[in-house]
Amino acid sequence: MPSPLFADRPAQQPEPGAVDALISQTRRLRGELVAVRQDAVVDDDDPQQRWQRALCDLAVSQLDDLGAHLGQLRAGVPEQTAPATSPGTSADATTEAVFDTRLATDPGTAYGEIPPARTGSLLSRVGSAEWNLLTDEVSWSEELFQIFGRTRESGAMSLDEMPTMVFAEDQPVLQSLVTDCLIDGKPIDGEFRIVRTDGRVRTVHMTGEPVLDADGCTASMWAVLRDVSELRRSQRAVRESRDSLERSRHIERTERRVAVELQEAVLPPWRGSLRFAHDGPAPLDVAAHYLPAASTGLIGGDWYDALALPDGDALLTVGDLTGHGVAATSSMAMLLGALRGMAVAGIRPAALMGHLNQLLETSVQPALGSAMCCRYDPVAQTLTWAQAGHPAPLLFRDGTGHLLRRPEGVLLGATTGAVYGETETRLLPGDLLVLHTDGLTRGGGTGDDTGARRLLALGHRLAGARDAQDGVRAVVEEFGEERREDDACVMVVRVGR
Repeated sequence: MPSPLFADRPAQQPEPGAVDALISQTRRLRGELVAVRQDAVVDDDDPQQRWQRALCDLAVSQLDDLGAHLGQLRAGVPEQTAPATSPGTSADATTEAVFDTRLATDPGTAYGEIPPARTGSLLSRVGSAEWNLLTDEVSWSEELFQIFGRTRESGAMSLDEMPTMVFAEDQPVLQSLVTDCLIDGKPIDGEFRIVRTDGRVRTVHMTGEPVLDADGCTASMWAVLRDVSELRRSQRAVRESRDSLERSRHIERTERRVAVELQEAVLPPWRGSLRFAHDGPAPLDVAAHYLPAASTGLIGGDWYDALALPDGDALLTVGDLTGHGVAATSSMAMLLGALRGMAVAGIRPAALMGHLNQLLETSVQPALGSAMCCRYDPVAQTLTWAQAGHPAPLLFRDGTGHLLRRPEGVLLGATTGAVYGETETRLLPGDLLVLHTDGLTRGGGTGDDTGARRLLALGHRLAGARDAQDGVRAVVEEFGEERREDDACVMVVRVGR
């Protein structure tokens, strides 16, 4: 029998940018190997030449696999997973493992010039066997004894004895391979698991052919057996990692869909301007817009709302809860629902902020939030408002804008028993208010007022706005294309003349 062959080598990790070079090198080596295989004159009666032919075929198969896996490495994680390999399936049908790149850099590995095995390699020991059906002689290579964990003294196993070391559920696989080879003259190509004499479980891939006599009858059978246990473990790890990534992506897509649907169900259904038909001299025209964050695919906890109250006043509110996804959106829905209920019940803005703070403190999903609640009286033309750690509204009058002075108020959920201040601002016909969450104007830090100054610089454009929706459009044109780190809401309120 031929000399021992070990195909174990430590995997070399390609440097960044070297994958294309490895793919080209793999293709070149495969072409050279195929040329050698075609030029070789093989005598089927010579075990040494049959062995070399089998090794050549094995190396070509491994280079094909290597090229496929390097292509996967270059392309990234595929969108769909391939079916798992089961016992009896050809190794060529599996393209899920990342093979040892040494074959791509050392063509000498194809013909037995390979050092001993090392732990953790994907390409493992290869052994050979021949069973003579005329003389009942069995020949095993030294490597095959090592694969099965048998000593030379225990002798090579006959085809009838081999199933005793094979998993019960895999025994039909081995039986089918041997029967097809001996009876029908078919080549052998399949896998099965064995339990070695030391109790270790190994996966063996078996390829081989029948040797026919002068009358065309099967005289013997030879086979190459490869220990692919490490390779299959690596394939399972790759497959499980990919499946885990796919599950994470599916969960993320599902969470985003649920969050979007919940947000759409909670935020006001109106698109464009909302006009309040007040009896007073200065009715309101309101429009708003939500801008998602660029750094995450998940919806945040920002909200805006405008609501006509039973006493004729109008509720105007914007706010933001920490976090993203379903948790943040559901907390936002809870908070906005409570805010609407308390406003309809007649609770004033400052007291309302205190109740929202208590609600967040006792929530099952604790969070921090900023909010602003405004109550507009169309008869007195006054805006009464309170805030909780929120940017102040911007008031534009005659083309000039300024920030309103904020009353006292800490973030919602930040401290127990917080007391919130309240202030009143007189609005005139033609005034325009801009309410927004901090994600719209947030700059390089808490002291960065660049965003606020950019908003104030829109005074002339906002003064020429035909309605509130036109004002929102001007703000979105200024800020909408930015890659913001957080979600944002903007609401424009125009006082009628």
